[in-house]
Amino acid sequence: MNMTLILKMRHAVTRSSFVALSVAPVTTMAAGLPTMEDPSRGAGSGIMETLRNYGYDIVLLVALLVVASMFIGVCYHAYTRYSEIHTGRATWGQFGLTVAVGAVLLVVGIWLLTKATGVL
Repeated sequence: MNMTLILKMRHAVTRSSFVALSVAPVTTMAAGLPTMEDPSRGAGSGIMETLRNYGYDIVLLVALLVVASMFIGVCYHAYTRYSEIHTGRATWGQFGLTVAVGAVLLVVGIWLLTKATGVL
């Protein structure tokens, strides 16, 4: 066989196998993709109501992140107060006050965010 003929056949086989391999994953992935989940309030009767329901879920997620950051802040502050006890810069009473005030702030924060998301 001629060398150019062999190279042309090789190029044609390579191109057709590339097309076949690039199309195959798309068809198999599309068949295995999960369906989109409805928001917690339901799909709604129209696109605007569905978007509002997704917005509600986003607001709830942000509220959860705010409460989580408050909790981390209170824990960090209580830990630093606890470490100050061992160096002699704070007392156990100050530590107890820090924990009590932090707990009240968390309860008030959770209550306010619950009321705020109830408005939506």
